[in-house]
Amino acid sequence: MSYSPRLKDFYKSTVVPALHKKYSYKSIMQVPKLVKICINQGIGSATQDKKLVDIAMTEIASIAGQKPVATISKKAISNFKLRENMPIGAKVTLRADRMYEFLDRLITVTLPRVRDFRGINDKSFDGRGNYTMGITEQIIFPEIDIDKINKITGMDITFVTTAKTDDEAHALLKELGLPFKNTTKN
Repeated sequence: MSYSPRLKDFYKSTVVPALHKKYSYKSIMQVPKLVKICINQGIGSATQDKKLVDIAMTEIASIAGQKPVATISKKAISNFKLRENMPIGAKVTLRADRMYEFLDRLITVTLPRVRDFRGINDKSFDGRGNYTMGITEQIIFPEIDIDKINKITGMDITFVTTAKTDDEAHALLKELGLPFKNTTKN
Protein backbone atom coordinates (compact mmCIF):
# COMPACT_ATOMS: atom_id res chain seq x y z
CA MET A 1 0.00 0.00 0.00
CA SER A 2 1.44 3.33 -1.02
CA TYR A 3 1.18 6.51 1.00
CA SER A 4 -0.97 9.38 -0.18
CA PRO A 5 -1.25 12.73 1.69
CA ARG A 6 -4.56 13.47 3.37
CA LEU A 7 -5.07 16.76 1.50
CA LYS A 8 -4.36 15.11 -1.86
CA ASP A 9 -7.10 12.55 -1.22
CA PHE A 10 -9.40 15.37 -0.06
CA TYR A 11 -8.70 17.25 -3.31
CA LYS A 12 -9.60 14.24 -5.45
CA SER A 13 -12.71 13.23 -3.49
CA THR A 14 -14.23 16.59 -2.48
CA VAL A 15 -12.63 19.60 -4.18
CA VAL A 16 -12.75 18.30 -7.77
CA PRO A 17 -16.49 17.47 -7.70
CA ALA A 18 -17.31 20.78 -5.95
CA LEU A 19 -15.40 22.90 -8.49
CA HIS A 20 -16.68 20.79 -11.40
CA LYS A 21 -20.23 21.46 -10.28
CA LYS A 22 -19.68 25.17 -9.55
CA TYR A 23 -18.01 26.09 -12.86
CA SER A 24 -19.62 23.33 -14.98
CA TYR A 25 -16.45 22.24 -16.75
CA LYS A 26 -16.81 19.95 -19.75
CA SER A 27 -14.19 17.55 -18.38
CA ILE A 28 -12.75 16.68 -14.98
CA MET A 29 -9.32 17.51 -16.42
CA GLN A 30 -10.32 21.20 -16.70
CA VAL A 31 -10.71 21.52 -12.92
CA PRO A 32 -7.82 23.68 -11.63
CA LYS A 33 -5.21 22.06 -9.43
CA LEU A 34 -2.31 23.14 -7.29
CA VAL A 35 0.95 22.68 -9.22
CA LYS A 36 3.61 23.87 -6.78
CA ILE A 37 4.29 25.93 -3.68
CA CYS A 38 7.34 28.21 -3.66
CA ILE A 39 8.81 29.45 -0.38
CA ASN A 40 11.17 32.41 -0.69
CA GLN A 41 13.07 34.24 2.02
CA GLY A 42 15.10 37.32 1.15
CA ILE A 43 17.77 38.35 3.65
CA GLY A 44 18.41 42.07 3.33
CA SER A 45 21.23 42.17 5.85
CA ALA A 46 23.08 39.26 4.21
CA THR A 47 25.48 41.77 2.69
CA GLN A 48 26.98 42.38 6.14
CA ASP A 49 26.74 38.84 7.59
CA LYS A 50 27.17 35.80 5.33
CA LYS A 51 25.97 33.38 8.03
CA LEU A 52 22.41 34.73 7.83
CA VAL A 53 21.86 32.96 4.48
CA ASP A 54 23.03 29.64 5.98
CA ILE A 55 20.68 30.13 8.93
CA ALA A 56 17.79 30.93 6.56
CA MET A 57 18.56 27.82 4.52
CA THR A 58 18.46 25.55 7.58
CA GLU A 59 15.19 27.16 8.72
CA ILE A 60 13.52 26.72 5.32
CA ALA A 61 14.84 23.15 5.11
CA SER A 62 13.20 22.30 8.44
CA ILE A 63 9.95 24.04 7.46
CA ALA A 64 9.64 22.55 3.98
CA GLY A 65 11.32 19.19 4.50
CA GLN A 66 13.42 19.78 1.40
CA LYS A 67 16.84 21.35 0.84
CA PRO A 68 16.57 24.98 -0.34
CA VAL A 69 18.74 26.81 -2.86
CA ALA A 70 20.52 30.08 -2.11
CA THR A 71 19.33 32.99 -4.24
CA ILE A 72 22.13 34.97 -5.84
CA SER A 73 22.16 38.69 -6.70
CA LYS A 74 22.11 39.38 -10.42
CA LYS A 75 23.77 42.78 -10.40
CA ALA A 76 25.84 44.98 -8.13
CA ILE A 77 24.24 47.93 -6.31
CA SER A 78 26.81 50.05 -4.47
CA ASN A 79 24.28 51.90 -2.30
CA PHE A 80 23.21 48.61 -0.72
CA LYS A 81 26.79 47.25 -0.54
CA LEU A 82 25.66 44.47 -2.84
CA ARG A 83 28.01 42.75 -5.25
CA GLU A 84 27.16 40.56 -8.21
CA ASN A 85 26.74 36.80 -7.52
CA MET A 86 26.39 37.37 -3.78
CA PRO A 87 24.00 35.07 -1.81
CA ILE A 88 21.08 37.18 -0.54
CA GLY A 89 18.31 34.70 0.28
CA ALA A 90 16.96 31.17 0.10
CA LYS A 91 14.15 29.52 -1.84
CA VAL A 92 12.56 26.11 -2.22
CA THR A 93 9.89 24.73 -4.57
CA LEU A 94 7.59 21.98 -3.32
CA ARG A 95 5.66 19.70 -5.66
CA ALA A 96 3.47 16.59 -5.42
CA ASP A 97 3.27 14.90 -2.01
CA ARG A 98 5.61 17.31 -0.19
CA MET A 99 3.50 20.21 -1.44
CA TYR A 100 0.30 18.71 -0.05
CA GLU A 101 2.01 17.84 3.25
CA PHE A 102 3.29 21.41 3.63
CA LEU A 103 -0.12 22.89 2.76
CA ASP A 104 -1.82 20.60 5.29
CA ARG A 105 0.62 21.68 8.04
CA LEU A 106 0.23 25.34 7.03
CA ILE A 107 -3.57 25.23 7.27
CA THR A 108 -4.01 23.06 10.35
CA VAL A 109 -1.02 23.95 12.54
CA THR A 110 0.86 27.07 11.42
CA LEU A 111 -1.81 29.66 10.56
CA PRO A 112 -3.77 29.11 13.82
CA ARG A 113 -0.55 30.00 15.70
CA VAL A 114 -0.50 33.53 14.23
CA ARG A 115 -1.32 36.18 16.80
CA ASP A 116 -4.66 37.99 16.20
CA PHE A 117 -5.33 35.88 13.11
CA ARG A 118 -8.52 36.79 11.23
CA GLY A 119 -7.76 35.11 7.92
CA ILE A 120 -5.41 35.69 5.02
CA ASN A 121 -5.82 38.51 2.51
CA ASP A 122 -7.78 37.53 -0.60
CA LYS A 123 -6.40 40.38 -2.72
CA SER A 124 -2.95 38.90 -3.44
CA PHE A 125 -3.80 37.09 -6.67
CA ASP A 126 -1.67 37.92 -9.70
CA GLY A 127 -4.32 37.84 -12.44
CA ARG A 128 -3.23 34.45 -13.75
CA GLY A 129 -4.55 32.23 -10.97
CA ASN A 130 -1.54 32.30 -8.62
CA TYR A 131 -1.64 33.47 -5.01
CA THR A 132 1.20 34.88 -2.89
CA MET A 133 1.05 35.44 0.85
CA GLY A 134 3.63 37.00 3.10
CA ILE A 135 4.55 35.73 6.54
CA THR A 136 6.18 38.29 8.82
CA GLU A 137 7.66 35.92 11.42
CA GLN A 138 9.17 32.52 10.78
CA ILE A 139 8.53 31.50 14.40
CA ILE A 140 4.89 30.64 13.64
CA PHE A 141 6.11 27.34 12.19
CA PRO A 142 6.30 24.63 14.86
CA GLU A 143 9.48 23.23 13.24
CA ILE A 144 11.43 26.35 14.25
CA ASP A 145 12.94 26.36 17.76
CA ILE A 146 12.34 29.82 19.21
CA ASP A 147 15.35 29.59 21.52
CA LYS A 148 17.76 29.21 18.59
CA ILE A 149 16.42 32.23 16.65
CA ASN A 150 18.65 35.31 16.70
CA LYS A 151 16.66 37.38 14.17
CA ILE A 152 12.98 37.42 13.18
CA THR A 153 12.60 37.27 9.42
CA GLY A 154 9.66 36.86 7.10
CA MET A 155 9.04 34.90 3.94
CA ASP A 156 6.80 34.72 0.91
CA ILE A 157 4.75 31.65 0.05
CA THR A 158 3.43 31.40 -3.52
CA PHE A 159 0.72 28.94 -4.56
CA VAL A 160 0.91 28.21 -8.31
CA THR A 161 -2.28 26.77 -9.79
CA THR A 162 -3.55 25.78 -13.23
CA ALA A 163 -6.57 28.08 -12.84
CA LYS A 164 -7.21 30.48 -15.70
CA THR A 165 -8.73 33.25 -13.56
CA ASP A 166 -8.29 34.58 -10.04
CA ASP A 167 -11.87 33.61 -9.20
CA GLU A 168 -11.19 29.96 -10.02
CA ALA A 169 -7.93 30.01 -8.04
CA HIS A 170 -9.69 31.62 -5.08
CA ALA A 171 -12.38 28.92 -5.16
CA LEU A 172 -9.73 26.17 -5.40
CA LEU A 173 -7.66 27.46 -2.47
CA LYS A 174 -10.79 28.10 -0.38
CA GLU A 175 -12.00 24.54 -1.03
CA LEU A 176 -8.57 23.21 -0.05
CA GLY A 177 -8.98 24.98 3.30
CA LEU A 178 -7.06 28.27 3.16
CA PRO A 179 -8.84 30.65 5.56
CA PHE A 180 -9.47 33.82 3.53
CA LYS A 181 -10.54 37.03 5.27
CA ASN A 182 -13.18 38.40 2.94
CA THR A 183 -15.80 36.16 1.41
CA THR A 184 -16.79 38.67 -1.28
CA LYS A 185 -15.83 36.18 -4.01
CA ASN A 186 -17.86 33.00 -4.35
